[in-house]
Amino acid sequence: MDLGLEGKVAAVTGGSKGIGLGVAKGLAAEGVHIALCSRNEDEALETAAEIAKGYHVRTLGVPVDVTRAQHINRFVRSVENTFGGVDILISNAGMGSEEAILSSSDDRWQYFWDLQVMAAIRLARGFVPPMRKRGGGVIINNASICARQPLWHEPVYNTVKAALVMFSKCLAHEVIGDNIRVNCVNPGLILTPAWRRGAESLSRKEGLSVDEYFDRIAREYTPIGRFATPEELAHFFVFLCSERASYCVGSTYYVDGGWLNVTI
Repeated sequence: MDLGLEGKVAAVTGGSKGIGLGVAKGLAAEGVHIALCSRNEDEALETAAEIAKGYHVRTLGVPVDVTRAQHINRFVRSVENTFGGVDILISNAGMGSEEAILSSSDDRWQYFWDLQVMAAIRLARGFVPPMRKRGGGVIINNASICARQPLWHEPVYNTVKAALVMFSKCLAHEVIGDNIRVNCVNPGLILTPAWRRGAESLSRKEGLSVDEYFDRIAREYTPIGRFATPEELAHFFVFLCSERASYCVGSTYYVDGGWLNVTI
C-alpha cells in the first residue's frame, strides 16, 4: 500500500530510543526524511547516521532538552535550515514519575509539566508556521493510556498526560483550517528501554526475573497478554501520518492490547 509519505520531512522528539526511535525508523522506511532530537548529543548524531545508512533518507540529529524553550527554538531552526520545513511532527519525548501528589515539590510538578505539555505547545508554535507554508501537515502527540486509566503510583505522570490529550484536541480545532491534522496516541505496555530499567529494580523486589515480571504485568493489565514492541506501535503512528488517515482529526487512539476497552 502506498502511504503517500515518500519525500516528506518528519521531526521526532525523543527519537534516539524506544517509541521515538521506532517511529523514526517506521517513517524512514516509507521514504520520509528524519530530523530527530535527544538530550544526549552522541545518541542523536549516531541514531541519525544509523537511520540515514539503513533507509537511504536524509537525516538530522540535534541535542535538545525539550523542557527548555531555547532548545526547542534551536531545533526548529535547524530543521528549517536543513530541510526547508517540516510535514510531520511527532512530539514524543517524556518519562514516567513515581512521585506522590502531596510530596512532589512545585519544581518537580513544573518539570513534568514542561516535559510533557509545554514541550508540545512550544513545538507546535515552532513547527505549525512552516507547515502552513507547505500547505499542511500532521502532528501526533504521544501521551499514554494513563491519561485515561491512571496507574496509581504515577499521579504526576497521569495528570500531565491527561493535559496533553486535551491540548491535542484543542490544537486540532485551531489548525484544521490550515490542513494540519492533529491526533493523540495513548500507548499501553510498550517494551522500551525505560520500562526495562524500571523492571530491573521492581522485579528484584518481587523475587522475579525481568522476563517473569514483564509476563506478570502483561497478564494483569492486557487481555492480549504481552507487551508491544516500539516497532509494532510505530506502524500505527506511520498510518496516522499518511494520506490513508486523511479523515482522522482531533482524536485520541488507544494502542494498548485491550487494556482499556476490554479489561476496565
